[in-house]
Amino acid sequence: MKARRLVADAVAIIVAALVAFPLYWMVLAAVKPAGEIQSAAPRPWTLTPSWDSFHRVLSINGFGRYFLNSMLIAAVVVVCSLVLSFLSAVALTRFRFRGRTVLLVMILVAQLIPVEALTIPLFFLMRSLGGAVPALGLNELGSIMLVDLAFSLPLSIWLLRGFVAAVPEELEEAARIDGASRLRFLWQILLPLVGPGLVSVSMLAFIHAWNDFLFAKTFIISKTENQTLPQAMLVFFKPEDTDWGAVMAASTLMTIPALILFVIVQRKLVSGLDGAVKG
Repeated sequence: MKARRLVADAVAIIVAALVAFPLYWMVLAAVKPAGEIQSAAPRPWTLTPSWDSFHRVLSINGFGRYFLNSMLIAAVVVVCSLVLSFLSAVALTRFRFRGRTVLLVMILVAQLIPVEALTIPLFFLMRSLGGAVPALGLNELGSIMLVDLAFSLPLSIWLLRGFVAAVPEELEEAARIDGASRLRFLWQILLPLVGPGLVSVSMLAFIHAWNDFLFAKTFIISKTENQTLPQAMLVFFKPEDTDWGAVMAASTLMTIPALILFVIVQRKLVSGLDGAVKG
């Protein structure tokens, strides 16, 4: 039994090292001098760390604005995903109505459609929608928020559905006998019980919105002040000479908010994903 545990620990360490190595190489490339990055014989360490790459990234005109734009998009998508996915999961789990099974199947089918195949139709949709609702049109942050939310919701609903289904219906009946309304049951009883699932949903929605480049590049055409951090990185990609040090530095800076959020919610995130698998 002890030998089996040692083997399992060794395998876990190897897998963790393989997962962490790309992150380590990214940070290493960000602090390497330009000569070492372009060396024909790269080394997995550096004796002369340099912060020039970070300085070039932070000196981008409007970097702070791009950061705030990405943070605003991610925050709105996370909040809306939590509210809509929770209410949808409750409706799909607690209520019986015609077309319920078809709706559940469609939620799964939505995950199978390639994002790239929808880019052009969504572009024309946002252009048309901008005529009626300017805040959701092209060159506006609202268009990115709306599309990111649409792609985050199916997985979020399916994930939370398992948590809501795991809560016994007898608990709701007992709450009604004690005089609690349905709204009070949702807010004071059911919501805390599915808390780990909500944490998982928020993390997945944040990562999806924070890292989005395709829709941000497609919808933000001429309004440069509404660009996001992934778009800002394009300034370092040049046909003749790509600044890989700055690219790695920008990638490192983009990883920090997601890493901080993960550290804060890691315990509930693990239990949430475990509960989703069981559900």
